[in-house]
Amino acid sequence: MVVPTLVNHLYRLRSDRGLMVVARTALDQPPHCPCRGCLVAAVSGDRARGLPIQRTPALTNDAPTDVRVKRVDQALFDRVAAVALERPRLRHNYNFHQGSDLVQRFLNVLQPGTYVRPHRHVRDQPGIGFECFLVLQGAIGFFVMDSNGTIVQLERLEAKGPLRGIELAENQFHTLVALEPHSVIFELKQGPYQPTEDKDFLRGFPLEGCEEASLQEKHWRERFD
Repeated sequence: MVVPTLVNHLYRLRSDRGLMVVARTALDQPPHCPCRGCLVAAVSGDRARGLPIQRTPALTNDAPTDVRVKRVDQALFDRVAAVALERPRLRHNYNFHQGSDLVQRFLNVLQPGTYVRPHRHVRDQPGIGFECFLVLQGAIGFFVMDSNGTIVQLERLEAKGPLRGIELAENQFHTLVALEPHSVIFELKQGPYQPTEDKDFLRGFPLEGCEEASLQEKHWRERFD
């Protein structure tokens, strides 16, 4: 029989041999039992005996691992910023995600003069059209608009300022401007990315690449002077 004072937990198992009473005892713990994985059982009146537990081997520091790390450092910022300077749009994305991933996560590096046409993100399920913006370098001017294009809120996001990021709910028209060279944003939103369905553009604003777009971007940027 198992000594009652040593029993911590009691388990009852049925088998073809009858009722098995299995109890974890204080003997399982150091210094009594070095393996910390024994059970004491009383079966059909037999005296208690140790039963080893089969466990999955623990991962140790010596075990080989497949390390997958993507560094977010100044060298990456500089490299992507240099590409953004050469692009007609004056901005460039660096994706950490794959196209089919359920979560989009990427750097968006912007130069002053880049024009982002006001838009919103609409999804077929509520709650998944959000966007999260975190400025890692430089400064960004962020605008939220109503359906008529009227600015209802503007925020200055700065890597070294009091406000560094925001989360924007779905179905909110918005745009942004770069207030400093080589400004870097980390963006997070629901995937997978669908190019033809990702953005619902706000009517009444110019398309990218035209003179009106350049004038509009300059006007927005002057709001933060």
